[in-house]
Amino acid sequence: MLPVIALIGRPNVGKSTLFNRLTRSRDALVADYPGLTRDRQYGFGKLGPIPYLVIDTGGVAGGEVGIRELMVEQTERALREADVAIVMVDGRSGLTAADEHVAELARRHAKSSWLAVNKAEGLDSAIACGEFHGLGVGEPVAISAAHGEHIGTLMDEVLAPFATDQPRDAAAEESETDAGVALRIAVVGRPNVGKSTLINRLVGEQRLVVFEEPGTTRDSVAVPFERDGKNYVLIDTAGVRRKAKVHETVEKFSVIKALQAMERAQVVIAVLDAQEGVTEQDVSLMGLIVERGRALVVVANKWDGLSRDQKRHVRDELDRRLPFLGFAERMTISALHGTAVGDLLPAAERAYKAATRDMSTTELNKVLEEAVIAHPPPLVRGRRIRLRYAHQGGRNPPVIVIHGNQTERLPEAYRRYLINRFRKVFRLKGTPVRLSFKTSENPYKGRRNKLTPRQQRKRKRLMKHVKR
Repeated sequence: MLPVIALIGRPNVGKSTLFNRLTRSRDALVADYPGLTRDRQYGFGKLGPIPYLVIDTGGVAGGEVGIRELMVEQTERALREADVAIVMVDGRSGLTAADEHVAELARRHAKSSWLAVNKAEGLDSAIACGEFHGLGVGEPVAISAAHGEHIGTLMDEVLAPFATDQPRDAAAEESETDAGVALRIAVVGRPNVGKSTLINRLVGEQRLVVFEEPGTTRDSVAVPFERDGKNYVLIDTAGVRRKAKVHETVEKFSVIKALQAMERAQVVIAVLDAQEGVTEQDVSLMGLIVERGRALVVVANKWDGLSRDQKRHVRDELDRRLPFLGFAERMTISALHGTAVGDLLPAAERAYKAATRDMSTTELNKVLEEAVIAHPPPLVRGRRIRLRYAHQGGRNPPVIVIHGNQTERLPEAYRRYLINRFRKVFRLKGTPVRLSFKTSENPYKGRRNKLTPRQQRKRKRLMKHVKR
């Protein structure tokens, strides 16, 4: 399981800024305005020695009423579902009563805590941290979320206890699958889209509780079974719903459990409700799947009963709202009646094989050369971007490393063009493809073109001749 880290603190101490720094994104709104974040925001951590999940929470000051009282409940839930809490304070404003209230929440609900003294750039660390020792939530660490100072040190310490508890690497998972061990497939989607009904249909028995009330599944449930001599583990997950709609205490783990199940899986089946269309929650969930590089099959459930016009509308919505999922195989099914359900497992197998495919360096370079000849890279400041050679840099998802010059200036449209060429040739349907560009060092960079005295005299005579 990925460790879960909750960021808590009073309003405007920099929680969202740190969240964006840790996830290397701009998912959390950031502004110099207290109370901007109200709901919990989830993201995958990318800064630190191991992977993890991060939860950004709304500011807590004590004595909240109305909507701010709900924000306190959200923070308490985040603390209960997290493995670690990072309590953030403002090193420039000093200790406040609100900081003491937040520290009390951490002591009451958090499994373990760390204290980050933010906005400490330009300040002496000892002075910035001095008055916060009495909060009793750990040794203060001076950081600057806005400038990235000492964030790496903080995360090294926070994540050290979890370093030996991480999932095995992708290569080990791939060799296990090749040897006949079960392929792990996570079934994810919003509440009541039919995930449990779909798994029961695939397994052929009533293994999971199915009820019309949304949110019946409260935790991730692994269902092992065999089909046509192949082993599978289907992971049913609690529905991922909008955080603003997650009020019941029993649902407080839903989002985290679903994201962790997705992380453990080798293939994800993302289920949408065709009768409701594509929602904002669907788009957000699909984005997380792509971000993690998971092989993917997109399923529109409850297809039966839709009119021809409704079916056309749903297909148009998928194209319009999920353009970044052009790589994934799309299927329309009815889990309740079993229509087209038998095609799902073969589709998941195809997606996984594409995600773990070996691509020879010779073939990669041949495809790159043909792509460049057919459509050369653009000019940048009068110089053409040159892409020299390529090789495979990873699997699940496939990573293709391309070496050249000025590669950092390659337009996004050309990157997509290359991905589509590689995808077509190597049959990479069902998996994201990532390109990693390496710019070759210029051997003459930094060297001045100095002339010998004789060359200088010759150049001087030549210039006089030109003037005449």
